[in-house]
Amino acid sequence: MARIAGVDLPKAKRMEIALTYIYGVGRSGARKLLREAGVDFDVKTDDLPEEDLVKLRRVIDAYK
Repeated sequence: MARIAGVDLPKAKRMEIALTYIYGVGRSGARKLLREAGVDFDVKTDDLPEEDLVKLRRVIDAYK
């Protein structure tokens, strides 16, 4: 299970949708974060490689 910014992301959801579970992140913000991290919008949370998860955490930490 992916955990970002203190939030457990739901399983089997597209990353574009899963990131909206983080307080303050909407659909457009999720797209912006994924684009900046270089992660595919359609990848499922269960299929996300660890390297992409680390990149995404860095981008989100800078976003806060």
